[in-house]
Amino acid sequence: MTTALGDRPGTLLLVGASRGLGLAMASEFVAKGWRVVGTVRGDGITGLHDLADRYPAQVTIEDIDITDAAQISNLSHRLSGRVFDMLFVNSGTSNRNQAETIAEVSTDEFVRVMLTNTLGVLRVIEGLQDLVRPAGLIGVMSSGQGSIANNIKGGREIYRGSKAALNQCMRSYAARHASGRRALVLMAPGWIRTELGGPEAPFGIEETVPKLVDTLIGQQGKPGLRFIDRNGKGVPW
Repeated sequence: MTTALGDRPGTLLLVGASRGLGLAMASEFVAKGWRVVGTVRGDGITGLHDLADRYPAQVTIEDIDITDAAQISNLSHRLSGRVFDMLFVNSGTSNRNQAETIAEVSTDEFVRVMLTNTLGVLRVIEGLQDLVRPAGLIGVMSSGQGSIANNIKGGREIYRGSKAALNQCMRSYAARHASGRRALVLMAPGWIRTELGGPEAPFGIEETVPKLVDTLIGQQGKPGLRFIDRNGKGVPW
């Protein structure tokens, strides 16, 4: 199957592809003919390993913990010489008790969430950006809950704060690369039934990820930063 890149298959570096949305994204890109380097954390067998067994010519697995700066640097060295059309960072977490307010959360728990959702993500982008072609795409899994304008009900304060911080840091990154040709995408996938989203979420992976992937592919060749949902509609900052 061809892609927006012409007859050649697209290449994707997908950070956080072992389960949930990341694994579903990897599967969808493979179905569209892309070659995927997906990352997992640790040495356990995951769904991504099953996907690689089925599509050994299209799927390669790397190991990285994005909270460890040295591991990001090591991954960059291991992939040196590779060129990707797209880098997408899917890693994310939430505090264990999402009903906690910002005044109630422990310092350790706050730091854990911010390190994974904000600092680690930006370190990945900074550390792996040179692997992405100059007119490629760098995308990040954000959240509609990172929208300050849309926060009229409150709740999930630590998670919201980490995603808002991620969005702000990406705006700073985009400002520093304003003359570049890369598309930069903050993706708000919606409330989806995953381990993070929980069983009460109104949408399933099967109905949302194909739209999300199509939207990302469609953003190629559009320089600058966009905060969008899975349908490509802009999300208020």
